[in-house]
Amino acid sequence: MAIDWQNLDLLNPTDEHKMLRESVRSFVNAEVEPQALESDRAEKFNLPLFRKLGDLGLLGITVPEVYAGSGLDATAAVIAHEEISASDPGFALAYLAHSMLFANNLAVNGSEEQKARILPGVCAGTHVGAMAMSEPNFGTDVLGMETTASLEGDYYVLNGQKMWITNGCVDDAGTPADYVLVYAKTGEKNGRNQISTFIVEKGTSGFSVGQKIRDKTGMRASNTAELVFNNCRIPKAGPKAGLIGAEGDSVHHMMRNLEVERVALAAMSLGIARRSLEAMVKYSKERISFGKPLHNFGQIQRHIAESYAEYRACSTYVYDTARRMHLYSDRGNRVDSDGVKLVTTTAAKNIADRAIQVLGGYGYVGEYVVERLWRDSKLLEIGGGTLEAHQKNITRDLTRD
Repeated sequence: MAIDWQNLDLLNPTDEHKMLRESVRSFVNAEVEPQALESDRAEKFNLPLFRKLGDLGLLGITVPEVYAGSGLDATAAVIAHEEISASDPGFALAYLAHSMLFANNLAVNGSEEQKARILPGVCAGTHVGAMAMSEPNFGTDVLGMETTASLEGDYYVLNGQKMWITNGCVDDAGTPADYVLVYAKTGEKNGRNQISTFIVEKGTSGFSVGQKIRDKTGMRASNTAELVFNNCRIPKAGPKAGLIGAEGDSVHHMMRNLEVERVALAAMSLGIARRSLEAMVKYSKERISFGKPLHNFGQIQRHIAESYAEYRACSTYVYDTARRMHLYSDRGNRVDSDGVKLVTTTAAKNIADRAIQVLGGYGYVGEYVVERLWRDSKLLEIGGGTLEAHQKNITRDLTRD
């Protein structure tokens, strides 16, 4: 393409960001792209490849260096998610669940002891993290969750089920993630459920994987699982204390972490959109129809031009929102973190759809990538907050006195 994607100042505001993009892109081209199609077909999470992200400093990209992270900002997280998703969105989703939903969450909300004990292994890739919020009967309605944690002596006893958990298991044998942040009810206050966050470790009695979710439309290169907690005992205090913060703090934890999650999901959408656009342009130059390259025809020009304009508009919004994010403060921006996900996820799906249309029959088969990108894109309109939830949140925030 005529655009030098590497040298747009908004997308690479510093030399450090530019070098990060170059490093991630080189890794993606050499390591991620060759396995993407087969991992999708096999519905297999590539754990050995995932661990290599630790060597690049990506698994703790926003975690402070004192805990073995890279100490980078939200823009860096956006760069990593866009570049990986341009090749393998399923693999990128597993990365997001680990680096944003678990590592960033714990780094922001955990105690010094919890962070020092857990984060170095998570950042290195020797341990895999996940976050468990959704349940079989509750998704967006977080406060309605049924999982409970009751204090009994020196332990919180956790009971319930979680559903649709990315990285809930790491293989076909049902081996759970090494660490899972679990949200559970710990009582009521003023008629509202109080939600608390617990660290549950692999091997804890009463913690198991119920089932690996198979036959998903897309994101097949990431594992999705049901998690079961049956009288799972979590220490209240001591070296393995599991409660993060105080009882009832989790709504605050969720709101802080959902913002960076949604911006990262929007970045994944950028990766899908950019790769689909590149595929459209390349094919339209190579394919001859009625004696002319395909890009000479108005119908094709519309698909390419609208896709380019939408991608650039979405990029501007996502990177500007990331630039203004403060990961370790209470200064939030829910309107725009919802906004970038609302607009960019649907744009990515539409651009991937246009790419299939431009490629015709070739676009409809897995070998040409855009079919997989199209399938993967749909989850981004659902996971991390549905489109309808973003519409509600944005309207409520804009109309609040």
